[in-house]
Amino acid sequence: MLQRAKALRERLVEIRRAIHRQPELGFQEFKTAQLVADTLTGLGVRVETGVGLTGVVGYLGEGGPTIALRADMDALPIQELNDVPYASQVPGVMHACGHDAHVACLLGAAMLLAEMELKGRVRFFFQPSEEGQDEEGKSGATRMVEAGVMDGVDAVVSLHTHVDTLAGTIGLLPGPMMAAADTFRAAILGQACHGAYPHKGTDAIVLAAQVIMAVQTIVSRRIRPLDSGVITVGTIQGGTKTNIVADRVELAGTIRSFKAEIRQQLFDELERACGLARALGGDYELEIFPGYPATVNDAALTKFVRQVGIDLLGPDKVGEADAEMGAEDFSFLAAHAPGCYFRLGGGFPDQEPRRGHNPYFDVNEDALPVGAAVLAEVACRYLEQNA
Repeated sequence: MLQRAKALRERLVEIRRAIHRQPELGFQEFKTAQLVADTLTGLGVRVETGVGLTGVVGYLGEGGPTIALRADMDALPIQELNDVPYASQVPGVMHACGHDAHVACLLGAAMLLAEMELKGRVRFFFQPSEEGQDEEGKSGATRMVEAGVMDGVDAVVSLHTHVDTLAGTIGLLPGPMMAAADTFRAAILGQACHGAYPHKGTDAIVLAAQVIMAVQTIVSRRIRPLDSGVITVGTIQGGTKTNIVADRVELAGTIRSFKAEIRQQLFDELERACGLARALGGDYELEIFPGYPATVNDAALTKFVRQVGIDLLGPDKVGEADAEMGAEDFSFLAAHAPGCYFRLGGGFPDQEPRRGHNPYFDVNEDALPVGAAVLAEVACRYLEQNA
Protein backbone atom coordinates (compact mmCIF):
# COMPACT_ATOMS: atom_id res chain seq x y z
CA MET A 1 0.00 0.00 0.00
CA LEU A 2 2.81 2.42 0.85
CA GLN A 3 4.58 1.79 -2.46
CA ARG A 4 1.33 2.32 -4.35
CA ALA A 5 0.78 5.55 -2.44
CA LYS A 6 4.28 6.80 -3.19
CA ALA A 7 3.54 6.32 -6.88
CA LEU A 8 0.71 8.84 -6.43
CA ARG A 9 2.93 11.47 -4.81
CA GLU A 10 3.02 13.95 -7.69
CA ARG A 11 -0.73 13.74 -8.18
CA LEU A 12 -1.34 14.32 -4.46
CA VAL A 13 1.09 17.25 -4.44
CA GLU A 14 -0.76 18.76 -7.39
CA ILE A 15 -4.08 18.43 -5.56
CA ARG A 16 -2.71 19.87 -2.34
CA ARG A 17 -1.18 22.85 -4.11
CA ALA A 18 -4.33 23.56 -6.11
CA ILE A 19 -6.29 23.72 -2.86
CA HIS A 20 -3.56 25.74 -1.16
CA ARG A 21 -3.68 28.39 -3.91
CA GLN A 22 -7.44 28.81 -3.52
CA PRO A 23 -8.15 28.55 0.23
CA GLU A 24 -11.71 28.97 1.46
CA LEU A 25 -13.04 29.75 4.91
CA GLY A 26 -15.52 27.59 6.82
CA PHE A 27 -18.82 26.86 5.04
CA GLN A 28 -17.42 28.60 1.94
CA GLU A 29 -15.46 25.62 0.56
CA PHE A 30 -17.28 25.56 -2.78
CA LYS A 31 -14.25 25.24 -5.09
CA THR A 32 -12.59 22.72 -2.80
CA ALA A 33 -15.78 20.67 -2.62
CA GLN A 34 -16.07 20.71 -6.41
CA LEU A 35 -12.48 19.50 -6.80
CA VAL A 36 -13.17 16.72 -4.30
CA ALA A 37 -16.43 15.69 -5.94
CA ASP A 38 -14.91 15.65 -9.43
CA THR A 39 -11.94 13.56 -8.25
CA LEU A 40 -14.12 11.03 -6.45
CA THR A 41 -16.52 10.75 -9.38
CA GLY A 42 -13.58 10.07 -11.67
CA LEU A 43 -12.63 7.16 -9.42
CA GLY A 44 -16.10 5.65 -9.64
CA VAL A 45 -16.96 6.64 -6.08
CA ARG A 46 -20.60 7.58 -5.49
CA VAL A 47 -20.70 11.20 -4.34
CA GLU A 48 -23.10 13.30 -2.28
CA THR A 49 -22.48 17.03 -2.20
CA GLY A 50 -23.89 19.87 -0.11
CA VAL A 51 -23.72 17.77 3.07
CA GLY A 52 -23.66 20.09 6.06
CA LEU A 53 -23.83 22.94 3.51
CA THR A 54 -20.49 22.50 1.73
CA GLY A 55 -19.39 19.01 2.76
CA VAL A 56 -18.83 16.07 0.43
CA VAL A 57 -19.37 12.38 1.22
CA GLY A 58 -18.05 9.58 -0.96
CA TYR A 59 -19.42 6.03 -0.78
CA LEU A 60 -17.38 3.00 -1.84
CA GLY A 61 -18.15 -0.70 -1.46
CA GLU A 62 -21.27 -2.73 -0.74
CA GLY A 63 -22.47 -4.71 2.30
CA GLY A 64 -20.50 -5.62 5.42
CA PRO A 65 -19.13 -3.24 8.04
CA THR A 66 -18.66 0.49 7.40
CA ILE A 67 -15.60 2.57 8.24
CA ALA A 68 -15.51 6.34 7.75
CA LEU A 69 -12.38 8.33 6.90
CA ARG A 70 -12.51 12.09 7.46
CA ALA A 71 -10.61 15.17 6.27
CA ASP A 72 -11.43 18.81 7.03
CA MET A 73 -11.35 21.35 4.18
CA ASP A 74 -11.48 24.91 5.58
CA ALA A 75 -8.72 27.51 5.68
CA LEU A 76 -7.96 30.37 8.10
CA PRO A 77 -8.22 34.17 7.89
CA ILE A 78 -4.44 34.68 7.69
CA GLN A 79 -2.37 36.47 5.05
CA GLU A 80 0.23 34.02 3.76
CA LEU A 81 3.85 35.21 3.80
CA ASN A 82 5.52 32.15 2.25
CA ASP A 83 7.42 32.82 -0.97
CA VAL A 84 6.44 29.65 -2.79
CA PRO A 85 4.86 29.09 -6.22
CA TYR A 86 1.75 27.57 -4.63
CA ALA A 87 1.13 30.41 -2.14
CA SER A 88 -2.43 31.52 -1.48
CA GLN A 89 -3.93 33.69 -4.19
CA VAL A 90 -6.77 34.81 -1.92
CA PRO A 91 -5.91 37.92 0.12
CA GLY A 92 -6.20 37.36 3.85
CA VAL A 93 -6.99 33.65 3.60
CA MET A 94 -4.52 30.79 3.92
CA HIS A 95 -4.31 27.07 4.60
CA ALA A 96 -2.30 27.60 7.77
CA CYS A 97 -3.31 24.37 9.51
CA GLY A 98 -2.74 21.69 6.88
CA HIS A 99 -6.31 21.01 5.86
CA ASP A 100 -5.25 21.14 2.22
CA ALA A 101 -2.89 18.26 2.97
CA HIS A 102 -5.66 16.37 4.78
CA VAL A 103 -7.87 16.57 1.70
CA ALA A 104 -5.03 15.36 -0.52
CA CYS A 105 -4.33 12.43 1.81
CA LEU A 106 -7.96 11.34 1.87
CA LEU A 107 -8.31 11.64 -1.89
CA GLY A 108 -5.15 9.54 -2.14
CA ALA A 109 -6.75 6.92 0.10
CA ALA A 110 -9.80 6.92 -2.18
CA MET A 111 -7.54 6.39 -5.21
CA LEU A 112 -5.94 3.39 -3.54
CA LEU A 113 -9.16 1.83 -2.26
CA ALA A 114 -11.09 2.36 -5.50
CA GLU A 115 -8.79 -0.18 -7.16
CA MET A 116 -9.46 -2.88 -4.56
CA GLU A 117 -12.11 -5.46 -3.76
CA LEU A 118 -13.39 -4.32 -0.37
CA LYS A 119 -15.07 -6.53 2.21
CA GLY A 120 -17.36 -3.78 3.33
CA ARG A 121 -18.02 -0.09 2.85
CA VAL A 122 -15.90 3.04 3.15
CA ARG A 123 -17.34 6.51 3.59
CA PHE A 124 -15.10 9.43 2.79
CA PHE A 125 -16.02 12.55 4.76
CA PHE A 126 -14.73 15.85 3.37
CA GLN A 127 -15.88 18.14 6.13
CA PRO A 128 -16.39 21.91 6.09
CA SER A 129 -15.62 24.37 8.87
CA GLU A 130 -13.55 22.59 11.49
CA GLU A 131 -12.01 25.89 12.51
CA GLY A 132 -15.24 27.77 13.20
CA GLN A 133 -18.99 27.71 13.68
CA ASP A 134 -21.99 29.10 11.86
CA GLU A 135 -24.47 31.62 13.21
CA GLU A 136 -26.06 28.85 15.32
CA GLY A 137 -22.73 27.92 16.87
CA LYS A 138 -22.42 24.66 14.93
CA SER A 139 -19.24 23.44 13.25
CA GLY A 140 -18.92 21.38 10.11
CA ALA A 141 -18.78 18.06 11.97
CA THR A 142 -21.98 18.91 13.84
CA ARG A 143 -23.76 19.82 10.62
CA MET A 144 -22.62 16.62 8.93
CA VAL A 145 -23.73 14.48 11.87
CA GLU A 146 -27.12 16.19 11.70
CA ALA A 147 -27.22 15.26 8.01
CA GLY A 148 -26.88 11.57 9.01
CA VAL A 149 -23.36 10.81 7.82
CA MET A 150 -22.58 8.72 10.91
CA ASP A 151 -25.67 6.52 10.60
CA GLY A 152 -24.49 2.93 10.32
CA VAL A 153 -20.80 3.78 10.72
CA ASP A 154 -18.83 1.24 12.78
CA ALA A 155 -15.58 3.22 13.14
CA VAL A 156 -14.26 6.63 12.13
CA VAL A 157 -10.63 7.65 11.56
CA SER A 158 -8.99 10.99 10.85
CA LEU A 159 -5.50 12.48 10.72
CA HIS A 160 -3.91 15.87 11.30
CA THR A 161 -0.54 17.09 10.09
CA HIS A 162 1.99 17.65 12.87
CA VAL A 163 4.97 19.76 11.88
CA ASP A 164 6.85 19.11 15.12
CA THR A 165 7.58 15.58 13.84
CA LEU A 166 9.20 14.62 10.57
CA ALA A 167 7.37 13.46 7.48
CA GLY A 168 7.18 9.68 7.32
CA THR A 169 6.01 9.30 10.91
CA ILE A 170 2.70 9.10 12.73
CA GLY A 171 1.75 9.55 16.38
CA LEU A 172 -1.16 8.07 18.31
CA LEU A 173 -2.62 8.24 21.81
CA PRO A 174 -5.49 6.20 23.25
CA GLY A 175 -8.00 8.11 25.37
CA PRO A 176 -8.25 11.91 25.53
CA MET A 177 -6.06 13.50 22.87
CA MET A 178 -7.54 16.96 22.26
CA ALA A 179 -9.30 19.10 24.84
CA ALA A 180 -12.85 20.34 25.10
CA ALA A 181 -13.00 24.03 24.18
CA ASP A 182 -15.63 26.35 25.63
CA THR A 183 -15.99 30.13 25.67
CA PHE A 184 -17.16 32.46 28.41
CA ARG A 185 -18.22 36.09 28.59
CA ALA A 186 -18.68 37.94 31.87
CA ALA A 187 -19.79 41.44 32.76
CA ILE A 188 -18.57 42.78 36.12
CA LEU A 189 -21.00 45.44 37.28
CA GLY A 190 -20.32 48.34 39.63
CA GLN A 191 -21.66 51.86 40.10
CA ALA A 192 -20.19 54.85 38.31
CA CYS A 193 -19.11 58.01 40.07
CA HIS A 194 -16.56 60.78 39.79
CA GLY A 195 -12.98 59.52 39.90
CA ALA A 196 -12.16 62.04 42.62
CA TYR A 197 -14.78 60.51 44.93
CA PRO A 198 -14.42 56.72 44.50
CA HIS A 199 -16.15 56.05 47.81
CA LYS A 200 -19.43 57.20 46.29
CA GLY A 201 -19.48 54.41 43.72
CA THR A 202 -18.37 50.81 43.20
CA ASP A 203 -15.36 50.45 40.95
CA ALA A 204 -16.01 47.69 38.39
CA ILE A 205 -12.34 47.69 37.38
CA VAL A 206 -11.25 46.85 40.92
CA LEU A 207 -13.96 44.20 41.13
CA ALA A 208 -12.80 42.74 37.80
CA ALA A 209 -9.22 42.62 39.07
CA GLN A 210 -10.36 40.57 42.07
CA VAL A 211 -12.37 38.26 39.83
CA ILE A 212 -9.45 37.76 37.44
CA MET A 213 -7.10 36.87 40.29
CA ALA A 214 -9.65 34.35 41.57
CA VAL A 215 -9.98 32.86 38.07
CA GLN A 216 -6.22 32.39 37.96
CA THR A 217 -6.36 30.18 41.06
CA ILE A 218 -9.11 27.85 39.84
CA VAL A 219 -6.82 25.37 38.10
CA SER A 220 -4.00 25.64 40.63
CA ARG A 221 -6.15 25.41 43.77
CA ARG A 222 -9.58 24.01 42.90
CA ILE A 223 -8.75 21.27 40.38
CA ARG A 224 -7.07 18.03 41.44
CA PRO A 225 -3.36 18.33 40.54
CA LEU A 226 -3.44 15.12 38.46
CA ASP A 227 -6.21 16.52 36.27
CA SER A 228 -5.80 19.15 33.56
CA GLY A 229 -7.60 22.36 32.80
CA VAL A 230 -7.09 25.86 31.46
CA ILE A 231 -9.05 29.07 31.92
CA THR A 232 -7.64 32.03 30.02
CA VAL A 233 -9.08 35.53 30.21
CA GLY A 234 -8.38 36.65 26.67
CA THR A 235 -10.02 40.10 26.58
CA ILE A 236 -10.92 42.81 29.08
CA GLN A 237 -12.79 46.00 28.25
CA GLY A 238 -14.02 48.65 30.64
CA GLY A 239 -14.10 52.31 31.51
CA THR A 240 -14.94 55.39 29.48
CA LYS A 241 -12.85 58.25 30.86
CA THR A 242 -9.88 58.79 33.14
CA ASN A 243 -11.89 60.58 35.84
CA ILE A 244 -14.91 58.28 35.93
CA VAL A 245 -15.12 55.18 38.11
CA ALA A 246 -16.16 52.43 35.69
CA ASP A 247 -19.52 50.78 36.21
CA ARG A 248 -18.96 47.89 33.81
CA VAL A 249 -16.05 45.70 32.78
CA GLU A 250 -16.43 42.92 30.23
CA LEU A 251 -14.23 39.82 30.28
CA ALA A 252 -14.07 36.98 27.79
CA GLY A 253 -11.94 33.90 27.44
CA THR A 254 -11.57 30.21 26.81
CA ILE A 255 -11.97 27.10 28.98
CA ARG A 256 -10.13 23.85 28.16
CA SER A 257 -10.47 20.41 29.75
CA PHE A 258 -10.24 16.69 29.00
CA LYS A 259 -12.78 15.13 31.36
CA ALA A 260 -16.51 15.86 31.44
CA GLU A 261 -16.51 16.21 35.23
CA ILE A 262 -13.57 18.63 35.16
CA ARG A 263 -15.27 20.59 32.40
CA GLN A 264 -18.32 21.04 34.61
CA GLN A 265 -16.19 21.87 37.64
CA LEU A 266 -14.44 24.63 35.69
CA PHE A 267 -17.83 26.07 34.76
CA ASP A 268 -18.92 25.99 38.41
CA GLU A 269 -15.69 27.50 39.71
CA LEU A 270 -15.84 30.29 37.15
CA GLU A 271 -19.31 31.13 38.44
CA ARG A 272 -17.94 31.13 41.98
CA ALA A 273 -15.04 33.43 41.05
CA CYS A 274 -17.37 35.91 39.37
CA GLY A 275 -19.45 35.84 42.56
CA LEU A 276 -16.67 37.82 44.25
CA ALA A 277 -18.03 40.90 42.52
CA ARG A 278 -21.34 40.44 44.28
CA ALA A 279 -19.68 39.79 47.63
CA LEU A 280 -17.76 43.05 47.28
CA GLY A 281 -20.82 45.17 46.59
CA GLY A 282 -21.16 44.85 42.83
CA ASP A 283 -22.76 42.29 40.59
CA TYR A 284 -21.98 40.14 37.55
CA GLU A 285 -23.46 38.46 34.52
CA LEU A 286 -21.86 35.26 33.18
CA GLU A 287 -22.51 33.31 30.00
CA ILE A 288 -20.74 30.07 29.09
CA PHE A 289 -20.94 28.88 25.51
CA PRO A 290 -20.20 25.13 25.17
CA GLY A 291 -17.96 24.39 22.22
CA TYR A 292 -16.22 21.21 21.08
CA PRO A 293 -16.11 18.32 23.55
CA ALA A 294 -12.83 16.50 24.14
CA THR A 295 -11.56 14.23 21.37
CA VAL A 296 -11.24 10.81 22.96
CA ASN A 297 -9.63 8.00 20.98
CA ASP A 298 -11.10 4.53 21.32
CA ALA A 299 -8.39 2.33 22.86
CA ALA A 300 -9.00 -0.77 20.72
CA LEU A 301 -9.26 1.14 17.44
CA THR A 302 -6.16 3.19 18.26
CA LYS A 303 -4.22 0.00 18.99
CA PHE A 304 -5.37 -1.34 15.63
CA VAL A 305 -4.29 1.82 13.76
CA ARG A 306 -0.95 1.78 15.58
CA GLN A 307 -0.27 -1.78 14.38
CA VAL A 308 -1.15 -0.80 10.82
CA GLY A 309 1.30 2.07 11.08
CA ILE A 310 4.04 -0.20 12.40
CA ASP A 311 3.49 -2.70 9.60
CA LEU A 312 3.55 0.01 6.93
CA LEU A 313 6.20 2.38 8.22
CA GLY A 314 8.25 0.42 10.74
CA PRO A 315 8.19 0.63 14.54
CA ASP A 316 10.65 3.52 14.63
CA LYS A 317 8.21 5.66 12.63
CA VAL A 318 5.23 5.22 14.96
CA GLY A 319 5.32 7.24 18.17
CA GLU A 320 3.24 8.19 21.18
CA ALA A 321 1.46 11.49 20.63
CA ASP A 322 1.06 14.01 23.41
CA ALA A 323 -2.36 15.15 24.55
CA GLU A 324 -2.89 18.82 23.69
CA MET A 325 -5.18 21.59 24.89
CA GLY A 326 -6.14 22.44 21.32
CA ALA A 327 -9.61 21.29 20.25
CA GLU A 328 -11.04 19.39 17.29
CA ASP A 329 -14.61 18.87 16.15
CA PHE A 330 -13.74 15.30 15.16
CA SER A 331 -15.03 14.74 18.69
CA PHE A 332 -18.60 15.05 17.40
CA LEU A 333 -18.00 12.21 14.93
CA ALA A 334 -16.25 10.03 17.53
CA ALA A 335 -19.25 10.43 19.84
CA HIS A 336 -21.26 8.26 17.43
CA ALA A 337 -18.78 5.42 16.77
CA PRO A 338 -15.32 4.34 17.97
CA GLY A 339 -12.87 6.92 16.70
CA CYS A 340 -9.15 7.31 16.17
CA TYR A 341 -7.54 10.67 15.46
CA PHE A 342 -3.82 10.40 14.74
CA ARG A 343 -1.02 12.80 13.93
CA LEU A 344 0.76 12.69 10.59
CA GLY A 345 4.33 13.94 10.71
CA GLY A 346 4.78 16.84 8.31
CA GLY A 347 7.99 18.52 9.42
CA PHE A 348 10.98 19.33 7.24
CA PRO A 349 14.43 17.93 8.05
CA ASP A 350 16.94 20.52 9.27
CA GLN A 351 14.28 23.23 9.53
CA GLU A 352 12.40 24.83 12.38
CA PRO A 353 8.76 23.65 12.40
CA ARG A 354 6.36 25.81 10.38
CA ARG A 355 3.89 26.34 13.21
CA GLY A 356 0.17 26.10 12.58
CA HIS A 357 -2.07 29.19 12.45
CA ASN A 358 0.98 31.16 11.32
CA PRO A 359 1.57 33.03 8.02
CA TYR A 360 4.70 30.92 7.39
CA PHE A 361 3.04 27.54 7.96
CA ASP A 362 3.84 24.82 5.45
CA VAL A 363 3.79 21.02 5.25
CA ASN A 364 6.45 18.64 3.95
CA GLU A 365 4.66 17.06 0.99
CA ASP A 366 6.48 13.77 1.55
CA ALA A 367 3.79 13.26 4.19
CA LEU A 368 1.00 13.04 1.63
CA PRO A 369 1.54 9.46 0.40
CA VAL A 370 2.17 8.33 3.98
CA GLY A 371 -1.18 9.72 5.13
CA ALA A 372 -2.96 8.24 2.12
CA ALA A 373 -1.40 4.82 2.67
CA VAL A 374 -2.18 4.67 6.38
CA LEU A 375 -5.80 5.71 5.87
CA ALA A 376 -6.30 3.22 3.04
CA GLU A 377 -4.60 0.34 4.84
CA VAL A 378 -6.58 1.01 8.02
CA ALA A 379 -9.82 0.90 6.07
CA CYS A 380 -8.87 -2.22 4.11
CA ARG A 381 -7.73 -4.21 7.15
CA TYR A 382 -10.61 -3.05 9.30
CA LEU A 383 -13.13 -4.33 6.76
CA GLU A 384 -11.26 -7.62 6.39
CA GLN A 385 -11.16 -8.23 10.13
CA ASN A 386 -14.77 -7.28 10.72
CA ALA A 387 -16.42 -8.73 7.62
